[in-house]
Amino acid sequence: MSTLRPVDRAALVATRRDIHQHPELGFEETRTASLITERLRGLNYQVTPGIGKTGVVGLKGNGGRCVLLRADMDALPVEEANAVPYRSSQPGRCTPAVTTGTSPSASRWRAASRRSTSPVA
Repeated sequence: MSTLRPVDRAALVATRRDIHQHPELGFEETRTASLITERLRGLNYQVTPGIGKTGVVGLKGNGGRCVLLRADMDALPVEEANAVPYRSSQPGRCTPAVTTGTSPSASRWRAASRRSTSPVA
């Protein structure tokens, strides 16, 4: 295992809040998919966007054993009840951004491992 730098918690929270503030319904997640693609490429993953229309797959390693991480990116067609600064900017849409927002951080940890392939979808 490589040594990881400490997690940039401010960046992690900012990513989660950004995704939360810009929700996209199923098969419309182009902005979110672009953000995840950019983050995975920054970690030197081999990235394939456009899976199932808006999905993203990231691979790292040599084709051996693997770990799968899956995160939902789509928003729910509901009105957000929270009164927070990063509230959804789209009326009638709310996203459970925690899984998508934290996926790049989990991928960062996995990217430090030299032992196996790590798909991220």
